[in-house]
Amino acid sequence: MPDGKRPVLVTFKRKNHRQDSTTDKCDIVRSSIQSDVHFFTADDFSRGNVVPSGMPEDRIGYDVNRYDAPIVMARLTDEEVQRLQTDPNVETVEDDQPAWALEAVQPGALLIEDQPTPQSETVPSGVSQVKAPSGWPASQGLAVKVGILDTGIQGNHPDLQPNFRFGQSFVPDESSTDDFNGHGTHVAGTVAAAINGQGVVGVAPAAYLYAVKVLNRHGSGQYSWIIAGIDWCVNKKRMHIINMSLGGSSSSNALKSMCDSAYNEGVLLVAAAGNSGPPSGGGGSSVGFPAAYESVIAVSAIGSDNVIAGFSSRGPEVELCAPGVQVLSTYPGNGYRRLNGTSMACPHVAGAAAMAWGSHRYQVNKTIRKLLQTTADDLGNPGRNSLYGFGRVDAWESSVSFNAP
Repeated sequence: MPDGKRPVLVTFKRKNHRQDSTTDKCDIVRSSIQSDVHFFTADDFSRGNVVPSGMPEDRIGYDVNRYDAPIVMARLTDEEVQRLQTDPNVETVEDDQPAWALEAVQPGALLIEDQPTPQSETVPSGVSQVKAPSGWPASQGLAVKVGILDTGIQGNHPDLQPNFRFGQSFVPDESSTDDFNGHGTHVAGTVAAAINGQGVVGVAPAAYLYAVKVLNRHGSGQYSWIIAGIDWCVNKKRMHIINMSLGGSSSSNALKSMCDSAYNEGVLLVAAAGNSGPPSGGGGSSVGFPAAYESVIAVSAIGSDNVIAGFSSRGPEVELCAPGVQVLSTYPGNGYRRLNGTSMACPHVAGAAAMAWGSHRYQVNKTIRKLLQTTADDLGNPGRNSLYGFGRVDAWESSVSFNAP
């Protein structure tokens, strides 16, 4: 890096296991570094504060105030990293890792759909494939909160405005939650495009949408931004569901701790399995992160024929599958597009979870997760398998079932 510093994730031991349990972890970091760093928290963002424009990157940090995910993020030199690595209060110091929107570009694929007209409303084939319309009399996911961790959302899109609430950006130099890429708006439409007599309809057309920007206008981001986004969703806004149509190729102790903490707090996390295709050598797994973590539902992609998409990652971590080929949804500029990827499959599952939670109001995330598993339409080899998991998510069955586990 030009300034000799690199972004790192510092995971501390839980407070009751630290040698020094009285000193704040940010002060422990400050004592090991040379520059004056301002550590932002979820509280800061919830009060409407933003990172000051022009503030040097090496002065910006983030503090996760959670007992089971005590994480500090900052830009440090090699020498500063080494000092923290030897600190008895620190569990791990890791380099921050890149993450990407998991959209698959298919050669020759039609990207732009004919625009649905203002006089008619289209139910995308993927929404029908997971049987959502059959379940709408029982639940449309009314008021179930879904955090869309992505590139932002065009909140005033006619199909999204009825359900869009607000959001927060964790991308440096992009303080707006507006979508300058398109990916997040597309994902949001599959989750909860409203029934309004025009455009398209999402799986859970009455769920609430929150734009949590953790990917930039190029569709890329950092694990640290994702961690900060999850922290905000859990700590301040109490999301029911977090949709992560994104991923990276490397595991991270800090990211895993944050996902585990959110799940233990009652949030249902859904993530795209990845677009890496079959694992090399034919065995093992090609599922990326955070989808591969046990606390996260990993979603693979299928086509309209219910066969695994060639681009879809697969492995024993796959829990559910959903349509991810030529998926029609909302797009910035009040438009619509067809896109491919496990990114597009993931929000079908998040939407189905919102429907299920809407009709089982007093259940918890673990129960909703089990319900999605037990009502899934089995595909491939009987039982759970590495291509389809428990099967294709069934939004109707999980919403009308009277036998919540």
